[in-house]
Amino acid sequence: MDELVMKLNSIPNSYFGFVAGVTSYAKKKPERLKKVMDFINNSESVTTSDIVYFIMSQPDFHEDGLSFKEMVG
Repeated sequence: MDELVMKLNSIPNSYFGFVAGVTSYAKKKPERLKKVMDFINNSESVTTSDIVYFIMSQPDFHEDGLSFKEMVG
């Protein structure tokens, strides 16, 4: 999880609510963490919007009852 937080914080337009939302999503299941890390590692010049869109498009996104606003603060 530390590596994810470091990568999220290194994105130029990163902000606290974004990092908190992504880590909250990734903590729920190990496969979520792997998917998010793979997406970040395989995307050149990834933005916060790219990551939020990726997570929101995952089949399990709504399992936690999250909305976009709740995810990013």
